[in-house]
Amino acid sequence: MDTPHIPVLFDEVVDSFQDSNEGYFVDCTLGYGGHSSGVLKRYPHLKLIGIDRDDEALNFSSNRLLEFGNRVELKKGSFSQVLPTLISKPIVAMLADFGVSSLQLDKKSRGFAFDSDVLDMRMDSSASLSAYEVVNEYSKEKLEYIFKHYGEVKNYKVVAQAIINARLKSPIKSAKELSDIILSVSSKKGKIHPATLAFQGIRIEVNDELGEIERLLDFLESNHTSGEIVSLITFHSLEDRLVKNRFRKWQKDCICDAQALRCSCGGNHSLGKSLYRKPITASKKELQLNPRSRSAKLRSFRFD
Repeated sequence: MDTPHIPVLFDEVVDSFQDSNEGYFVDCTLGYGGHSSGVLKRYPHLKLIGIDRDDEALNFSSNRLLEFGNRVELKKGSFSQVLPTLISKPIVAMLADFGVSSLQLDKKSRGFAFDSDVLDMRMDSSASLSAYEVVNEYSKEKLEYIFKHYGEVKNYKVVAQAIINARLKSPIKSAKELSDIILSVSSKKGKIHPATLAFQGIRIEVNDELGEIERLLDFLESNHTSGEIVSLITFHSLEDRLVKNRFRKWQKDCICDAQALRCSCGGNHSLGKSLYRKPITASKKELQLNPRSRSAKLRSFRFD
């Protein structure tokens, strides 16, 4: 079966679970089953629970993973909705790849691409909020916030104002139209498309991506099992900062205030340790085969 998406850091992800115990491997962002297929092939002692918001991805993966029979269980929804229902399961490994799949990016009907004729960007096509509502109904202040904090757009005020001006004449109906508006007020210098960061900000808002990551980390902090290995792939600094800071917190023995003169908590509060001192990034070979892997970072943590 041809796969419409190349999983990033494939070997590195599969290798990260080499010390996993017998039990369930949860893929929080199943997508097109690339990582999960590799994990199931390498580790016959693991069963899979695959989670995704995208019907198209779930349908594809259900066929792709047929060879693994009753080792596979798929669930639709955001992982923050599904994970609390799995507390009774012996979860020993967990993966989340926070990137948008190549198929979602390339398929113009999904509205992620700069030249798309629709303005959508929903990972779950049944969700109520789409990019259309964000772009055409959000206030100037809310748009500025999204572009500044989620997109890290330097000229966020200018971009927000350009959108307000354009929609006063008529609704902005396509990603292509939105891209042209952003292009008209942005510098053409640099390697990435001038609308990339603004689109990122809108996509994060539509899918509550940072909120989802926070809820995943909260779940793990409260519900991990001894020996559980967690591997998380991020694609931009906002995501990576959340993961890096939480892993750092989990490793600390002392949880006293940083201003305290001496430890009064007794230490011994560490939840485990990171498997790698630095995040794993794509090799030169992978970068040549899949340029979209250039910003991917893998961090892994093992709970005590």
